[in-house]
Amino acid sequence: MVTAAEPYLEAWRTRMAGIAPEGYVCRRASGPMLVDGKIDEKEWSGAAWTNDFVDIEGAAKPKPIFRTRVKMLWDDENLYIAAEMEEPQVWATLVKHDSVIFNDPDFEVFLDPDGDTHEYGEFEMNALNTTWDLFLPKPYKDGGKPDNAWEITGLKSAVQVQGTLNDPSDKDQGWCVEIAMPWKSLERLRRVQTAPKDGEQWRINFSRVEWQIEVVDGKVVKKPKTPEFNWVWSPQGVIDMHRPEMWGYLRFAKEKGLPGPDPFFIPMQKCLQEVYYAQRDYFKTHNQWALNAKDLGVDIGKFGGLYNLSFSKQVGGGYSCSVDKRFEPTFMRWSINQDGRIAEDPSR
Repeated sequence: MVTAAEPYLEAWRTRMAGIAPEGYVCRRASGPMLVDGKIDEKEWSGAAWTNDFVDIEGAAKPKPIFRTRVKMLWDDENLYIAAEMEEPQVWATLVKHDSVIFNDPDFEVFLDPDGDTHEYGEFEMNALNTTWDLFLPKPYKDGGKPDNAWEITGLKSAVQVQGTLNDPSDKDQGWCVEIAMPWKSLERLRRVQTAPKDGEQWRINFSRVEWQIEVVDGKVVKKPKTPEFNWVWSPQGVIDMHRPEMWGYLRFAKEKGLPGPDPFFIPMQKCLQEVYYAQRDYFKTHNQWALNAKDLGVDIGKFGGLYNLSFSKQVGGGYSCSVDKRFEPTFMRWSINQDGRIAEDPSR
């Protein structure tokens, strides 16, 4: 789907300038995990914190005024996520499951296990432990429509407030959340119910929505006509969390020696995204897709000497573009189509 209002290649290059995706190596839990919102327990001591959250648009914007950070663990049953949010006035109002939680201050998780930018999940929760989970077949910019009926069955979540919730008469320290997502309940995103393999790599991101507030008649309320803050782990370059190509990398490891994200995968994805946005520009002008890099003005040389870039027409009027990388004794091929879906080519 091509949308006339969407900024294309130059906007993509501007967003990417100075932005590198974050990476996190997720270790196995050392023992049974109790989901109670307390993240000072010994099981969490071996998990590293992520870097502090930044503005959703990146370093060009002011740093967040309150600290947010995350750590993760996994075992045979669940992915565990813990977040710590500095907040002098902890408040929340929404109590109904699947409410639009970001209308309160919230914590959000975005999951794309196979990294194809399609068929991904979103989870949000507030300081009352009210939750919202939804499934996206593809990003909104590509015509995706959310499925609010999707449930992360068996999910456990808990909140601990360092202070007093919804009491503006005192100053709080913040709030912590703890989440356990069963592998079985993520089957729609992964097509399997089992735990990840050692070394498996996902795309993931986290967001925190923070509202500007004031106290009126003894209650915390949003300041009228003021925008929210959007603070994230891996910056998007635009105020839109639904750009999975900008999310960070999560790699599962049984052993501490496993390295971070696959160094060959990142430039290949960047190259394919450049093709995708260039194609949108081309279609807007010519009402058809280009079938070579020259017409698109894409220079694959700047992406680390990628081996080959090839195009083909698809049934229904779309296109597919594949990029190859040969580094002995391995050959890697990934492709992208007009909907922005990235896939590993099974014919490699």
